[in-house]
Amino acid sequence: MNTEILGIIAMFAITLVIGIFLGKYIANVYGYKKTFLDPVFRPIEKLIYTISGINPMRQMNWKQNMYAMLAINLVWFIIGFVLLLTQAWLPLNPDGNPNMSPDLAFNTTISFLVNCNLQHYSGETGVSYLSQLYLMFLQFVTAATGMAAMAVLFKAFKEKTTTELGNFYDYFIKSMIRILVPISVVVAFILSVNGTPMTFEGKDHITTLEGQKIDVSRGPVAGFVAIKHLGTNGGGFFGANSAHPLENPNYITNMTEMITQMIIPFALVFALGFYLNKRKLSWVIFTVMTVGFLALTVPNIINETGGNPLITKMGADSSLGAMEGKEIRFGSAASGYWSIATTVISTGSVNSMHDSTMPLSGMNELLAMMINCFYGGCGVGILNYFIFIILAVFISGLMVGRTPEFMGKKIEAKEMKIAMIVALFHPFLILVGTALTAYLPEFGAKTLNNPGFHGFSEMLYEFTSSSANNGSGFEGLGDNTPWWNISTGIVLLLSRFIPIIGPVAIAGLLAQKKFIPESSGTLKTDTGTFGFMTLAVILLIAALSFFPALTLGPIPEQIQYFSK
Repeated sequence: MNTEILGIIAMFAITLVIGIFLGKYIANVYGYKKTFLDPVFRPIEKLIYTISGINPMRQMNWKQNMYAMLAINLVWFIIGFVLLLTQAWLPLNPDGNPNMSPDLAFNTTISFLVNCNLQHYSGETGVSYLSQLYLMFLQFVTAATGMAAMAVLFKAFKEKTTTELGNFYDYFIKSMIRILVPISVVVAFILSVNGTPMTFEGKDHITTLEGQKIDVSRGPVAGFVAIKHLGTNGGGFFGANSAHPLENPNYITNMTEMITQMIIPFALVFALGFYLNKRKLSWVIFTVMTVGFLALTVPNIINETGGNPLITKMGADSSLGAMEGKEIRFGSAASGYWSIATTVISTGSVNSMHDSTMPLSGMNELLAMMINCFYGGCGVGILNYFIFIILAVFISGLMVGRTPEFMGKKIEAKEMKIAMIVALFHPFLILVGTALTAYLPEFGAKTLNNPGFHGFSEMLYEFTSSSANNGSGFEGLGDNTPWWNISTGIVLLLSRFIPIIGPVAIAGLLAQKKFIPESSGTLKTDTGTFGFMTLAVILLIAALSFFPALTLGPIPEQIQYFSK
């Protein structure tokens, strides 16, 4: 067990070191500063701009940047939807997988389009290799979309007063070519040399040690798994995701995938400090996020390594922890760590089954997604945290009698209205979706494999995962039905684009205001005190919004465990 804990500490430390250096590189990329990889990537970018007709020097305001984002996402949706409806008749389908139903194709396309990868199908039988490749393409572009939107926000606070906030297409291409693709190649290489398949051949026919003949699915897995983690996408090539021995063969690949899914969220926090020359602010933000992350992670590791008390009472040996739904090659500690990292960061990949974790562990996984701003996904984590900064600045200003200001700009009624809409829209989608499903038994109760409190948690988890663009699930739920496919698809769309457009709109409105130089009356936002205030606002909103729902699911289920 001590070795497992050391492995977790090593993973976090390595991620932090890589994140700091990668953050400086990303700041230079978005700041148009010279990097050592310019000779490699600049010709590729010029070729793409020439072919596509993009003028990277054209400056856009915040509305034009958001129009560009929505337009290109619409094109990707149409292509993906048609492909999944017709995949059985198209090439690269050696296993003869059938076409998707319209409602499942709708859900799957939207899910990958919005960086969620909520999968209501099993990869081995649900999609062709051509579809897998297109979904892998979406994993690249959706991560780049979030990063490009974040770069617009960076640009808004770089200038004192401006309406020119860069070019979405340029930020998007740079995110793809200079950051996501090269790192994915390195990660895919590490995975492939450790046993993850990278082939276009169909199922392999093997004879087991027992003499049974079975078919083993394979495909271009290493490339898919690399970007699923780097881009905080999370969709599994196989149904079991990273608990599958071909997606995640050993502890080395487990560490690689764990570090990979966390490095860009870490790096973007530090990129903010390097880009704006406000490194102290980035460390305050990172500290707040890390405190929240550890407050969820440490209890989960303790819960999962402590074992299931009901099984222990039966006389079973629980020295390895609560091992139901976990892989012995990773252990309970690393699985507990992954369960929070993947929900905090909005990756949604799993190396164990969350449906099998202890009730309070499940609650922490829910809270990680409900809060949805401790590190967060590629780009959108910073955007979500920015909303809470605006709220904290406004509340702090009222408390001390100072005009609310951030980065030299006054925060007024319009910005606060947008911030409150974004902050409250997340719990609205989760709670309304769960309430409707619980109220309609033909949609809710009949799709559950577990009754009572755990069944409610399954429904709550599905809408929470959808609204947080996470994609993980309590997989006791029978989610491939028209109700689940369509309802979560709508939640996925709204929860992706409103939390991107809202923060960018606030940044655009603030950018065009007159810059106010810092004075003795300015509320400093790069101090530990303000960091604590921001954390308090985050926890207050989460507690008021979600505590009643948690008392209907994981909390009473945990009480049941210890009352038997």
